[in-house]
Amino acid sequence: MHRFRDYLVRVNPETELPDTSAPQPAPRRASGGRIVLAGTPIGNLKDASPRLREILQGADVIAAEDTRTFKSLQRALDLQITARVLSHHEHNEQASAEGLVELAAAGSEVVIVTDAGMPAVSDPGYRVVHRAAERGVTVTAVPGPSAVLTALAVSGIPSDRFTFEGFLPRKTGERRGVLSELAGERRTMVFFEAPHRIDDMLEDLALSFGPQRLGAVCRELTKMHEEVLRGPLSELAAWASADKVRGELVVVVAGATQAEAEVSGDLLVDVETLVAAGHRLKDACAVVAERHRLPKREVYEAVLASRS
Repeated sequence: MHRFRDYLVRVNPETELPDTSAPQPAPRRASGGRIVLAGTPIGNLKDASPRLREILQGADVIAAEDTRTFKSLQRALDLQITARVLSHHEHNEQASAEGLVELAAAGSEVVIVTDAGMPAVSDPGYRVVHRAAERGVTVTAVPGPSAVLTALAVSGIPSDRFTFEGFLPRKTGERRGVLSELAGERRTMVFFEAPHRIDDMLEDLALSFGPQRLGAVCRELTKMHEEVLRGPLSELAAWASADKVRGELVVVVAGATQAEAEVSGDLLVDVETLVAAGHRLKDACAVVAERHRLPKREVYEAVLASRS
């Protein structure tokens, strides 16, 4: 009978089967407690999974990025929490990580939550996991919503290979320095940004990557006023400058073409050498494109972007 039930569940996890035994509480592991990274909704509360509810209500300790935000989530989801709720944020993460790992090592189930999304992804959590791994303490996760993956999925930009860059530096010079290093990145890039800096960020993206590089600005994902704007970086920068942008923002940018990735090296030198010798820019790009076996248009656009 048990084998038949297991088979049905494997074939169709949605299958509803009658309970043939009295419910038993989950056994505590004799080897001690564990750290659980729990993903919370990034906007729509209906994205809170049954497993998230279960793990929060059964936790011994909950380490929250903002205890007030967690209390609001608790009320919204009508959760009966018996755990100790501790503060664990970017300013005390280094100090509190050791204490949380100690609690887990002593047998407690320690659940880490952030204000929204998955812990340790541009949010507190990494240091706890790192320390737990050093101590041999079990770490697991309750997968949940992710602004990074959601934005990538709805952007319309290639998602087979990507890199998450988080928040760019606030200062203009430092931001442009980072972007110049990323100008040749072939993978799709995902960034976070604050509303009051989005116009400057998009202008610098267009300047560093070229005005025609495709991007997407994803605003208020999963919320009532969700909005996704797609287009060349120059157009997105103009939109941000014209409107007062609000809400949580994720920016997705297409990776460089092969020509754009190479333009900072020998390719650019070859083109500029031919131009200096008297060739028209388009003719120089055509010669270099044939030499490197690249599309002429890509080389031409890459050179224009490098000159902007």
